[in-house]
Amino acid sequence: MSISLSMLLLITACAAVTILPRVIPFLIIRNLKLPVLAMKWLSYIPICILTALVVSSVLGEGGALSFDWFAIIVMIPTILFALWTKSLLFTVIIGVVLMAAMRFFAG
Repeated sequence: MSISLSMLLLITACAAVTILPRVIPFLIIRNLKLPVLAMKWLSYIPICILTALVVSSVLGEGGALSFDWFAIIVMIPTILFALWTKSLLFTVIIGVVLMAAMRFFAG
């Protein structure tokens, strides 16, 4: 398979547009001492993003009040695991593994 120069430039530009907005704020802020209130506010961002992802996946695509029952079934043990371990990383891993197993075995 060959790749043209324009396609390679497009892929490079897409990578730059994706990476730069994520890296530049960290480079700017890494040497700053933020106020306690700002640090507290920033600590809520991961859980807000995770909540938005979970809610959007549970509220299926069939309309305003349709539910993805696979997601709800997987969400219950995942929430219990999160409460037990208090680990965001392991909770996400458990949720992904349980959802993959549910979709593999239940179709």
